[in-house]
Amino acid sequence: MNKAQPDISQGRPGGALSDSDAGQPGLARAEITFAVNGAAVSVNVPPLRRLSSVLRDELLLTGTKVGCDAGDCGACTVLVDGDPVCACLMPAASAAGASVTTVEGLANGRLSALQASFLAHGAAQCGICTPGLLVAATALLDKKARPSEIEVQDALGGVLCRCTGYRKIVAAVMDASAQAASLDFRLPRSGHAIGSSPIRLDGVPKVTGGEKFGGDSFPADALAVLVIRSPHYHASFAFGDLDGWAKARPGIAGIFTAADIPGKNCFGVIGPFADQPALAEGLARFRGEAVALVAGEREAMLDLDLSDFPIRWTELPHLLQPCEAQAEGAALIHANRPANLLTKGFVERGDPETALADAAVTVTGAIETAYVEHAYIEPEAGHAYMDGDMLVVVACTQAPYMDRDDTAKVLGLPVDKVRIVPTATGGGFGSKLDVSLQPLIGLVAMRTGRPAALAYTRNESMMSTTKRHPAQMQATIGADAEGHVTGMIFSGDFNTGAYASWGPTVANPVPVHASGPYATPNYRAEGRAVHTHGPISGAFRGFGVPQATIMQETLYDELAGKLGIDRLDFRLRNCLRNGSETVTGQRLESGVGIAECLDALRPHWARAVADADAFNSANVDKKRGVGIASCWYGCGNTSLPNPSTIRVGIAASGEIILHQGAVDIGQGSNTVITQICADALGLPLERFRLKNADTAITPDAGKTSASRQTFVTGKAAEKAGRALREKILRFANVSEKASLQLEGPAIVIREGEAVRRVDLGTLEADIHGFVFRAEETYDPPTLPLDAKGQGKPYAVYGYGAQIAELEVDLKLGTVKLVKITAAHDVGKAINPLLVEGQIEGGIAQGIGMALMEEYIPGRTENLHDYLIPTIGDVPPIETILIEVPDPEGPFGAKGLGEHVLIPTAPAILNAIRHATGITITKVPATPTRIRAAIREKEACQ
Repeated sequence: MNKAQPDISQGRPGGALSDSDAGQPGLARAEITFAVNGAAVSVNVPPLRRLSSVLRDELLLTGTKVGCDAGDCGACTVLVDGDPVCACLMPAASAAGASVTTVEGLANGRLSALQASFLAHGAAQCGICTPGLLVAATALLDKKARPSEIEVQDALGGVLCRCTGYRKIVAAVMDASAQAASLDFRLPRSGHAIGSSPIRLDGVPKVTGGEKFGGDSFPADALAVLVIRSPHYHASFAFGDLDGWAKARPGIAGIFTAADIPGKNCFGVIGPFADQPALAEGLARFRGEAVALVAGEREAMLDLDLSDFPIRWTELPHLLQPCEAQAEGAALIHANRPANLLTKGFVERGDPETALADAAVTVTGAIETAYVEHAYIEPEAGHAYMDGDMLVVVACTQAPYMDRDDTAKVLGLPVDKVRIVPTATGGGFGSKLDVSLQPLIGLVAMRTGRPAALAYTRNESMMSTTKRHPAQMQATIGADAEGHVTGMIFSGDFNTGAYASWGPTVANPVPVHASGPYATPNYRAEGRAVHTHGPISGAFRGFGVPQATIMQETLYDELAGKLGIDRLDFRLRNCLRNGSETVTGQRLESGVGIAECLDALRPHWARAVADADAFNSANVDKKRGVGIASCWYGCGNTSLPNPSTIRVGIAASGEIILHQGAVDIGQGSNTVITQICADALGLPLERFRLKNADTAITPDAGKTSASRQTFVTGKAAEKAGRALREKILRFANVSEKASLQLEGPAIVIREGEAVRRVDLGTLEADIHGFVFRAEETYDPPTLPLDAKGQGKPYAVYGYGAQIAELEVDLKLGTVKLVKITAAHDVGKAINPLLVEGQIEGGIAQGIGMALMEEYIPGRTENLHDYLIPTIGDVPPIETILIEVPDPEGPFGAKGLGEHVLIPTAPAILNAIRHATGITITKVPATPTRIRAAIREKEACQ
């Protein structure tokens, strides 16, 4: 009999479990007095309680964030007597008599110069790490007003950020001394919002600690919830005496299993493939799968020991690799999926075999990529409660309407009896598209009638949530003697793990994109999503395209070398242009900007190659390399409906209310979509007020994924703004040339010498409180793919290219990045500062994928063993914004979020090859793998 293992079964009940408290029933309390933000406080808590828990749960200073409870992420950094410390590592007793400063204490009624600088530089994106960074930087600036970049990196090296790429953070700290303490918040004048970079509309709470994330607003009377999870990749299980175990422990309100689920115990983001139970029923298919819930009073749960929870496990054989899962005679993970194949995507055009046979030059390669963890700094968190017969779930998410539908199905409720209220989301990158705790806390709230709260631990988050698909890929590409690509064949197996999640949307887009943004007349590509007992693989910034691009772009370098053609010139020779047809037969009439991106990189490429040549002639043990890679990415769902709806209206007070249901996870959609609507309407941005995503209030703007919000929801906002403008103009009986102006609770319409003033208070308001209102929907025009993958999968594509410069230590195998230059075609930069931030953040994640990030179940389930880039790992980044407008996008804009990560890893791998002559066949390119490849090359010489 195996017991549930404490390290994988205990969450943070109500967000407050302190590992130093756990398993110590009846801990004595003590009165501890100290100062917080200049005020004396006294708390009665166990002396070993974490200072972070005391600040958040006792003093309600939730600006101090909890990302790991292990001192790895630095999100909980506070000042103790002026020195930065991780509050999660400090016992409350150690703070006795000390002076503690949290992010809430930095402002003193007005923004500090540093906080203002963060806003001015766009250094806060999702905002979850921002308090820790601000506090750590404050300690530095108190000692040195004008620090160097190295000093900033040293001071902030212990605080992780997953969104920004750090470069704007460094700039904000270095510029803080020159920044006025009260930022000028003037917004662009009417009609000029697009193309400007106003302070993000949701920025101030991010820098003051006022932003409320999933774990920041739990009701005081909420039951705390813990999740029992499988310690095995594959196991059957049976429960013992659950009632007896619960009755023997005071404060336990109930234990809940699959037998308590009133609806269909199955969820999934793509209906026909939905296959995951909210709580497993007798069989666990992956390590970390939820099997039961324990709910109880917060204080009782803090001391609860789950090591003797009554469950018996029987470990079963498991399959972790696609080759094992597809081997003849392999056991089926799901009985209805032969050969453990979830699905496959396929695109074929022309005759690739003949093209390759006739090619002057061909290259063939194989590459394997690893699991990549999303590693957002905010673990999943939320609470649920009953509002009459309505279940309300307040949680971090990227897809509120999808959450609503899945939660309602699992809990047997009509969809109109489930309300999802998204909190601020501390990073998502795809993983927070899938439901996680929503049906679990909903079940407890329904069954007990009490609010229920749960915040995942870092270990729990990394173990149970989705990853980037590991891929095993092979490809052959051929070209004629003039250097024109004539044919390509690609094949890839993508490890989709135990359940479907977004596996179909990886298998299908990969064949569409695996050619890269290049004309490929003869082509065949197949992507297969294969089930294993590994972690569930889902959406992660690019849906499999980053993996496929590594295969294609590294082979392009090899092909250019065989042909004796400069690597950038080779790409320009083959890139798509206006009038080109893609591998799906889609004719791109206009808006194709990849050539402009590559052309913009020409002078940087020439300079970088010359620098590398000079460096290499002077050095023996270190060599410099330069790599280039391109990308393209279709914005939105692949050949599927993809609508967004926006509602905007003017209230009698003169405020413009934008019902904006697109969840902002840091990318800036709250600001960008409002900028688009403002210029379409012709009224100033400063008069807009947002009603953020809430399934009971805002129309469905679709999920925040697939680089769709600026393009799709932005287009809906443009349409809604124009429609509202048209209604006002018709009311005033003037032409479209008229201008609008708000003067208090009145709107003034001017056309030539004619002026009309409308007192809004005299007009009748509708059910939403609007005197003028418009609601518009946009769904991109796409066409289904036929049996050979021919059709129009996307209405708009974005393009980009990047150069990576680096040095490789030939003796150690280590890589030092020198610079990355990125040119991206965004159609129209609605907000250039936010665009730059997205590019820098995506590049940082691409660096991690290329060089260090490798999730290994059971070994790298924390932010100490799983390495993501720190502030010292991201080199200077030069961003070149290319604007080739697409007529389909709002004001010509294209999506960007995923594109920016795609070329980074292959550019780095190509630079490593340029520096060393080695080809990396398993990513990430760790020092061990680089050194092994160098030794193998030396042995063959």
